[in-house]
Amino acid sequence: RPRRDRARRIAGVTLVLYRIDDRLIHGQVVVGWGQAMDIEFIVLVDDAVAGSDWEQELYRMGVPPEMEVFFHTVADATGRIDDYRRDRRRGILLTGDVRSMACLVAAGGIPAVNVGGIHHRPGRVQRLRYVFLNADEERQLREIESRGVEVAAQDVPAAWPMPLKQLLESEGDA
Repeated sequence: RPRRDRARRIAGVTLVLYRIDDRLIHGQVVVGWGQAMDIEFIVLVDDAVAGSDWEQELYRMGVPPEMEVFFHTVADATGRIDDYRRDRRRGILLTGDVRSMACLVAAGGIPAVNVGGIHHRPGRVQRLRYVFLNADEERQLREIESRGVEVAAQDVPAAWPMPLKQLLESEGDA
């Protein structure tokens, strides 16, 4: 463990994944991404969950006891991201929607956005089996990318990431 911790400090990367997933904390995030990336904390950014002790407790139950979870509104998170970047542990920042991630990106310092699960709702078009987007969400993702942030869809670490341009050209066949 000490050797890995030393490598983390040298690399300076502690928030290793910025993910949009409308299911927030679930098995794919905790096991699929969390174990593969040796995650020790999750920053969940969602206005509704940040205001609900009951929902926070439900999400805490979905993570192992050694993994810490922090809950923030979008407004609060914009001022706290640097604190999490200075944390010596590896973490994931997670939002449930594109709008929230776009606000965090606008605040600066996010190098890449992982489009995880954005599921079907009326008005959304299927792009991948796990990504459905409406016109406003597509516009927001393009805006994120225009800020120099890499945007790619990837449901699990073993899958090949699909760049935004290719994602927006796809029609649910992947």
